[in-house]
Amino acid sequence: MQTVAQLREACGRLAHSQETFPFGPDTLVFKVGGKVYALSDIRADPLKLSLKVRPAQADELRAAHAAIVPGYHLNKRHWITATLDGTLPDALVEELLAGSHALVLKGMTRPARAELGL
Repeated sequence: MQTVAQLREACGRLAHSQETFPFGPDTLVFKVGGKVYALSDIRADPLKLSLKVRPAQADELRAAHAAIVPGYHLNKRHWITATLDGTLPDALVEELLAGSHALVLKGMTRPARAELGL
């Protein structure tokens, strides 16, 4: 996954995913239930993608992949930023997207999840 179109397609497959631009025209933000699970500067070359992860997973990912660093302008314990330069397998990026989406859903209140029909 290296393009904005591929990122949009992958996020579009996740339930109740919404695209927004709350920080201006350059920052594409994906939300579920009004909560952010992924964001990307769509002008960056290569594309960078910030995702929510469990703190232990963040440490493991940063140690294993040079293209994964602490979340840019985000809580460094809970967010990573992945550079989508072709060095990370697409399957890993999609797994991280799905995991971030799931973490955000899990953190929502029961009534908020119910509003989504979950």
